[in-house]
Amino acid sequence: MAVKSTNFALYLLMFNMFIAMAGIGLIIPIMPEYLGTFGVAGQALGFLIAIFSFAQFIFSPLAGNLSDHHGRKIIIIIGLIIFGLSQLAFSLSTELWMLYVARFFSGFGSAFIVPPMMAFVADVTSYENRGRGMGLLGASMSLGFMIGPGIGGFLSKISLHFPFYFATGAALIAALLSLFFLPNPKPVISEEQAKRKSENLFQQLKRSTKTPYFIVLIVMFVFSFGLANFQSTFSLFVDHKFGYTPSQIAVLITVGGFVGVIVQTFVITPLFKKYGEMRVILVNLVIAAFSLMSIAFANLFWTILLTATIFTTATTLLRPAVNTLISKLAGKEQGYAAGMMNAYMSLGNMIGPAIAGSIFDINIIFPYILGMLILLGCFGIAAFWAKKNQPLLATTRTK
Repeated sequence: MAVKSTNFALYLLMFNMFIAMAGIGLIIPIMPEYLGTFGVAGQALGFLIAIFSFAQFIFSPLAGNLSDHHGRKIIIIIGLIIFGLSQLAFSLSTELWMLYVARFFSGFGSAFIVPPMMAFVADVTSYENRGRGMGLLGASMSLGFMIGPGIGGFLSKISLHFPFYFATGAALIAALLSLFFLPNPKPVISEEQAKRKSENLFQQLKRSTKTPYFIVLIVMFVFSFGLANFQSTFSLFVDHKFGYTPSQIAVLITVGGFVGVIVQTFVITPLFKKYGEMRVILVNLVIAAFSLMSIAFANLFWTILLTATIFTTATTLLRPAVNTLISKLAGKEQGYAAGMMNAYMSLGNMIGPAIAGSIFDINIIFPYILGMLILLGCFGIAAFWAKKNQPLLATTRTK
């Protein structure tokens, strides 16, 4: 694929990713008030988060596998349409069970968007530029998460349902743009891949344990757990401990997201070229662990801002580093590998908030202690694996 065509495809993928992530983020500030119209609150919100991640977990491997056999483009378009219509269904729901069904389909749509996009980046970038492509896709993801809540808060002034209509329209526009302008490179399917076409979720998960990048998938699960741990308790933590206002909490979250976008856009490629993805993963696991713990003991606004920003930046570097390393080790099974990445990430997103919320009620510091210990444990496992697999990792640096 020509350079101009490659860049255009990458930019369109970034736009699609931004739309999807902004659509997820823009409903965050209005959810308490919206759920209040159904007479429910925190528990229902927790279930809505969990069911979204559960759907991602179920359908991400399927989406990756289908994109390997039928091409990325059609799967991405289907995902955008399902995601957009699910947002509309959420806004039109009149019963609580309808919200759960709509959110499940939002997770379904998201699963059909993210893994094929990651695999698409691998298709249209060279081996040496894979990190740049993954970094830009990650930056658009972070930017969507960061800007989405602000858009949602602004649009909710028109009406409580308007942000959902906006998300629907944006997703359907992205689907149309993809239909007419996104290239459709055909993945090369080996005979072995063709035989695996009918694998179910559990067979795919079992096979993932035998891949050369299984430990890196575990890293994806663990840092997703740590990030979800932070995201699900942070606002509660600073509210309970310091009585911070929503605007102060927004500053704490937004600054970290903004720094993360800058790092993913401008810093990540030089880091990968100089140190390699594995070293970036190991260093940032340690930084994430200690900065997460430091948040619990910070007592001033600027120290909390600093430690939260360091933690967010570390996790921002971890995601594209993991994505790039797995992509380099996956060979021709880019869709399958991307599906597994999203599945392991979704597991972390499901389990993290559930455990964090439970132990937060016992002691508000416990989620941060647990998060630190799990991240450090993951560092130990990953460092041991990296030492044993130096020849394999060397191929990802020299190709």
